[in-house]
Amino acid sequence: MDRTELADFLRRRRTRLDPADVGLPRGTRRRTPGLRREEVAQLAGMSTDHYTRLEQARGSRPSRQMLGAVARALRLTGDERDHLFHLAGEEPPRDRAATDHVRPGLLLVLDRLTDAPAQVVSDRGDILAQNAMARALHGDASARPWAERNIVWRWFTDLSARELFPAGDRDRAARAAVADLRATLGRRPGDVRTAELVRRLLARSEEFSALWEDHDVAVRRVDVKRFAHPVVGLLELDCEVLLSPEQDQRLIVHTARPGSESHERLQLLRVVGLQDLTRS
Repeated sequence: MDRTELADFLRRRRTRLDPADVGLPRGTRRRTPGLRREEVAQLAGMSTDHYTRLEQARGSRPSRQMLGAVARALRLTGDERDHLFHLAGEEPPRDRAATDHVRPGLLLVLDRLTDAPAQVVSDRGDILAQNAMARALHGDASARPWAERNIVWRWFTDLSARELFPAGDRDRAARAAVADLRATLGRRPGDVRTAELVRRLLARSEEFSALWEDHDVAVRRVDVKRFAHPVVGLLELDCEVLLSPEQDQRLIVHTARPGSESHERLQLLRVVGLQDLTRS
């Protein structure tokens, strides 16, 4: 691990980003260009102290998951991401058919969606990036351990993950999640991470095992979903799923029909989300 080069690389990439580039309010009293260290740490889901130590060339060797999170936070290109891994003494990910690295252009689109919950999710169900509205609706995925950022895993192992959905909608949501995961495994039967996720779910959840045996297959696309948000109430939202060219990542956007009660509640959720972001 080349701590000095890694620190310099992180500092330079941080200072070239504007808060607006990553969906953060610019605020005032910025004496230097770029993001603050605490903002990068927030986007990467790590402590400010940990990130600061990396920039000061005195941090411990970051994990591969943390390197990926930092690469997304700094909006690195694929080549820059690989360079970051090399500086940390790690071999860059080589599975280009199913990468966790979100393209900077897709992140830019995500950050510009300020009035609708949107998040980038892998076809395995891993939440890779969220905008402020998605964090206000679903919760901040970056605050959870990496394994718990997977939507399917949380659904079948943590009952609190279902509280956002009305009770009558939960069976349908569970079946859709399993059918989509089976489609992913069928599309990439050699994907070790997807196969391991299925193995762990089969061992952990009887409900998942029963649904898996049904052999339903369906890729998630356009849908209408209901969310029972604890602050703003029931939201009925149109769900649009945009696929990456490789179809291994999806940009999922939720919108409400103008003039509807859900639209008014979604605007209230935006205010709540911005207040939470200001306090964090």
